[in-house]
Amino acid sequence: MGGKYTKRYTAELKRDAIALVDSTGRTVTEVARELVVSPESLRSWYRQAKVDRGEGRPGELTSAEREELKRLRKQNAEQAKTIEVLRKAAVFFAKESDR
Repeated sequence: MGGKYTKRYTAELKRDAIALVDSTGRTVTEVARELVVSPESLRSWYRQAKVDRGEGRPGELTSAEREELKRLRKQNAEQAKTIEVLRKAAVFFAKESDR
């Protein structure tokens, strides 16, 4: 494969894979191999699930916090564009009023 191809997994598969690691005592690699999922993906899901349960390291963001951060960054970018348009309009109208 290679390239920029990313396989999408359902939330249900992720949840079930995480539960298998938690309930069976098997390693992430063993469960990933059984489910035909990349160990790196399962390791990432498992780590995020621990953070979401409050078991992460200090400063790690929960999924909800990540979503909020993403939304706020998008909103910030949109507001920055609006401010730039308004600034240019103010300069334009200031020049027009000087004529």
